[in-house]
Amino acid sequence: MNAVIERLRRTTDTVVGADDLRERLESGRPLRIKYGVDCTAPDLHLGHAVNLWMMRQLQDAGHRVVFLLGDLTTRVGDPTGRSETRPVLTPEQIDANAASFLEQVSLVLRTDPEVFEVRRNSEWYDAMPVAELLSLFAQVTQAQLMSRDMFRARVAAGREIAVHELVYPVLQGYDSFAMRSDLTIVGSDQLFNEQLGRHFQQRLGAPPQVVMTTTITPGIDGRAKQSKSLNNYIGLTDSPRDKFGKLMSIPDSLVESYARVYTELPLDDVAALGDSAAAGGPAARDAKLRLAAAVVTRYHGAGVAKTELDTFRHTFSERAEPAEMPGIVLTTEAATALDLLRAARPNDSNSELRRLLRQGAVTINGVRTDDPAAAVDLSTDVVLKSGARTWHRFTRQ
Repeated sequence: MNAVIERLRRTTDTVVGADDLRERLESGRPLRIKYGVDCTAPDLHLGHAVNLWMMRQLQDAGHRVVFLLGDLTTRVGDPTGRSETRPVLTPEQIDANAASFLEQVSLVLRTDPEVFEVRRNSEWYDAMPVAELLSLFAQVTQAQLMSRDMFRARVAAGREIAVHELVYPVLQGYDSFAMRSDLTIVGSDQLFNEQLGRHFQQRLGAPPQVVMTTTITPGIDGRAKQSKSLNNYIGLTDSPRDKFGKLMSIPDSLVESYARVYTELPLDDVAALGDSAAAGGPAARDAKLRLAAAVVTRYHGAGVAKTELDTFRHTFSERAEPAEMPGIVLTTEAATALDLLRAARPNDSNSELRRLLRQGAVTINGVRTDDPAAAVDLSTDVVLKSGARTWHRFTRQ
């Protein structure tokens, strides 16, 4: 029991109900661990996986993760972190997103039925009479709901709050009672909603769940937390090569915290990596290499990590081209540097592509290019490198 708590402590920020957790672990009864998600478009990253790995440790000790797909609450929309009302998804979108969530969490969690259960909160809300729903609302005050900082910020900015958004925390809180949750592991932004879960469980005569919040680290840019919109994240579904390359790009100051939160390296080794990163130069580079190898090992195995380590050293330390790179076929007879960038990075805006050129981050056949209008000789294959680790080979049809 103590070993389990020590492993969880490594990535834990706060615990509400710590004594309850210790008592329940000592009882020997398998705990029901609530993992609730709304079925919005999932794109899980290493930050989300901190919670998943903690749950996996508990699964390995015989406890059960109850994966709650919030199909009903997705129709309401979680207002957390939002300055505007979320768009409403169709049932078909919700089902597709739920399937994608299940696929991604299975990269970390065990899904054998002894330690994994899937529920949907439409199971109880679709069958709940209006009178019972109103009785839930009666147990929470307007002052409690308006204590949430994002609601206060919206009011201060003169933005509207829809009634269904105000009741969202009530619905998420009641979920904990309906599914008999013993423990939930969440980011700090969900603490308010999960404390309402404890509130309802106590009001309705059930033992209150323990709420654990986890360590949040900045994204790979060293600033805001990982986010797809900011493109500063490492996705669970990223290839081993992308994970490795992104980790090599982080600021030196993040090496120690990333090693503590995203790997299982011994804490003495984590501290040593932090010291090496602080020293800068080759020592910092070597610290990042070990960090990147440890993360890739966790998700893809030691053999894959060694391959990526060798490839990175060969490609970037020796300035060599990778043996394999994405191929693009051109049908035009002429092209500019900007044309190639558009083809290689279709999701980037023109301003982002021009910025890469201005920063000297683009080479064509090994020659640095900063002119968007520079003509490219297409008589032979062309190798484009854009950014630190993105390569494409162009051939003409």
